Amino acid sequence: MSPLLLRCSSGCLVTVLGSFSASRNKLVTQAAAASHLYYLRKTMHYLTEERGHPHSPDYRIYFKNSEGKYISPFHDIPLIAETEQYNDVPAKKPKKNESEVIFNMVVEVPRWSNAKMEIATKEPLNPIKQDVKKGKLRYVANIFPHKGYIWNYGAIPQTWEDPNHTDKDTKCCGDNDPIDVCEIGTQVCSPGQVIQVKVLGILAMIDEGEMDWKVIAINAEDPDAKSLNSIEDVRKSRPGHLEATVEWFRKYKVPDGKPENQFGFNGQFKDKDFAVEIIKSTHEHWRALVWKQTNSKTDACVKNISCCESPFKCSADETKDVVQSAPAYGSAHPVSPEVDKWHFV
Repeated sequence: MSPLLLRCSSGCLVTVLGSFSASRNKLVTQAAAASHLYYLRKTMHYLTEERGHPHSPDYRIYFKNSEGKYISPFHDIPLIAETEQYNDVPAKKPKKNESEVIFNMVVEVPRWSNAKMEIATKEPLNPIKQDVKKGKLRYVANIFPHKGYIWNYGAIPQTWEDPNHTDKDTKCCGDNDPIDVCEIGTQVCSPGQVIQVKVLGILAMIDEGEMDWKVIAINAEDPDAKSLNSIEDVRKSRPGHLEATVEWFRKYKVPDGKPENQFGFNGQFKDKDFAVEIIKSTHEHWRALVWKQTNSKTDACVKNISCCESPFKCSADETKDVVQSAPAYGSAHPVSPEVDKWHFV
């Protein structure tokens, strides 16, 4: 049995034994058995606050919870999306199979865009920012026929690819980031949006020798979500989409002078069950990180407001100070026309 994290009435995370494949009702029952104070929090409602100037190195997107407190999207947004009831009024029941486990996804990059936005794992509160390399903002190239990212791209919170953990199949260590997600739904999302996704499969990308898993998922509210339940469903209903995904990840760094990326399992997608096991593993590595139960060396910032007994837990006043110390929101900087250039590789 693997540990799941639920919230107690004080807002802290508590560990409850349960299966990722258990139904939503079973999770609630297990939590209640552990303590009458346990309850599941609604995770759909998060606010974002922009600071700095878009398209500049000082731009940041900070997150707030429904109570208006600043939080870390890396550590304080739950792994699993569930609902609770507010003011004794039951929340609307999610439109999903009772046996389906739905995960939260933090959207970093909208489909068709180029700016390499990412959760800043090294900064307090882990805001979303644009990656910088050699003093320049990073944009992914348009590799014909693709324009920017070809899916909504982001991360699953409360996961961490441990750089000291060697994957038993690929023999590569993690990349020190939350696990990545390619969301293939019809909606074009926004940076900082938190959506709930169904996992369909996973791709084992090896980026300069590091393990960099890519989860394939779909927004649980997408019109196609009911008919897409496995990686084979994607292959049958969307011819060429998975092949384009492998090709995109293989070549997206080539215009920057980097070699093509490699893949485990000969570039074949693994199924949903395999993907969930990888998510479970990276969640357990995250737990060890925030509770300081690992000897792995990392520069990731693990300050949080919700992980009970974590030595890195901080107060709401501290988080407020972090955001207020960032530059005020201002007008966007111009983007170089080079970003729209086509590359043929």
